[in-house]
Amino acid sequence: MTTPTVRTQVLVVGAGPTGAVLALELAHHNVPCLVVERAVAPPRHPGVDRLTGIAMDLLPRLGLGVLAREYGTGAARPEDVEWRTRLDDEPVLVSPRTAAGAADHRIPAAELTRRLRDELRRHPLVELREGWTFTGLRVEPDGAVATVLDVHAGARHAVAARHLVGCDGAQSTVRHCLEVPMDSLGSPAQHCSVFFRSTDPRLPAGGRPVVLVVGGTSSVSRGDGDSWVAHLPISADEPVTTDPVAMLRARLGGGLDVPEILSVAQWDDALGVAAAYRRGPVFLAGEAAHRFHPAGELADTSLADAVDLGWKLAAEINGWGGPGLLDSYESERRPSALLDRELLARALETRRRFGRLSAAGAAPELLAAVLAQETHQADATGLPARHANSAVVWHDGSAKSAVRPGGRAPDVRLDGGEALADRFGPELTLVDLTGESAGLALVAAASGRGIPITHLPVADAAVRAGWDRPLALVRPDRHVAWCADAAPADWDAVLDLVSGHRPRQDHANT
Repeated sequence: MTTPTVRTQVLVVGAGPTGAVLALELAHHNVPCLVVERAVAPPRHPGVDRLTGIAMDLLPRLGLGVLAREYGTGAARPEDVEWRTRLDDEPVLVSPRTAAGAADHRIPAAELTRRLRDELRRHPLVELREGWTFTGLRVEPDGAVATVLDVHAGARHAVAARHLVGCDGAQSTVRHCLEVPMDSLGSPAQHCSVFFRSTDPRLPAGGRPVVLVVGGTSSVSRGDGDSWVAHLPISADEPVTTDPVAMLRARLGGGLDVPEILSVAQWDDALGVAAAYRRGPVFLAGEAAHRFHPAGELADTSLADAVDLGWKLAAEINGWGGPGLLDSYESERRPSALLDRELLARALETRRRFGRLSAAGAAPELLAAVLAQETHQADATGLPARHANSAVVWHDGSAKSAVRPGGRAPDVRLDGGEALADRFGPELTLVDLTGESAGLALVAAASGRGIPITHLPVADAAVRAGWDRPLALVRPDRHVAWCADAAPADWDAVLDLVSGHRPRQDHANT
């Protein structure tokens, strides 16, 4: 390997949505980075990325408010699932797909990637090198050295980085260099995805978010009125047909009007999660760390990786984050991916079961009863506190509170309608509802230790109605790191823990 010719604090491999959001998150905290992307042309894939309102809320703080406004449908337009035995039949059941308050938004994948890369090119703290392909890695005591090939110049470069993050997709070269295996769930089943446009009147119209399940086939609206992607299960020895229109019509059970085929892709649903998310200074994020299909089905998981890792890397580089913060990336994000994998696997199995029962001629009433039970169970999971056992969250047993350690800060609004989260600071934020500015002394103590905390006193009645802890320390990813009814007796211990300076063996405070 050649002597490093390029040096950077953070090298991000891959400029897809995960890599782009990670780079923008670093820049949000004034940390420069280098992003290398092997593609030299804009993406053309016709797929969609499904994001909840929770993920969309993170975009404006990164300068991406336009995306949120364009594609945000709001809670008034939740995504529904229509279950039919045939395309010509009335729905057996229409069930809401998304938990309350987290409406789905469907963003064209190519458009999301294009917008994010435009933002990278504009940002003064981000250096985007397109046409640079990552080919090799050497881990050293004080960082990592990557080999990249510049396809434009035909030159090979060595890039030295304090930290390197592989955001290079399901076939991640970074992951292969680290020799990190993927832990798969069950045996994979083969599928074919057909992207198409159709104005067939039997398809739900209006551009609203909807999943249409017909027998064993699920079709997802792409949000622009007439374009869809159908995910068709196929047998292992069944070749992808050269006539996707015939395949769609055979599977949907009717003479579907399909005027335009956009793309056809084959995949399997082996849901995999990387056995490790970190090897020293090298991290995995997004689909490099978890392989979920259909692609984009759980884009939230990837973007949450990027935001979580981004602020923690920045905290370490900027000097206020201890080693426990970077350790917590895997201990927080990998269990979250495992949970998402279980939820997705359950959804896929429900659709398989519906297809089997439909093919067997089960009565609509029976199908509806089975689906109602399964969708009720799925909805009951709600939005869990994803970091309920995090080593950098101060747990106090308040699992039933609206504001609870490890959970997301509630989405509440001030009396004038402004979102409380819009007033959060760039780093940690101490929300103070004591009415006595009791948090001011706590913020001053943190400042004396170099830990950046924004003091946010709130007196609005609207916030108090949905915020049940007088003091709450909120992280940049909007998860609650600590909360209490009054100032703690040992605030330094809290700061040690949530900033990652307290040794791991001392984290047991539940």
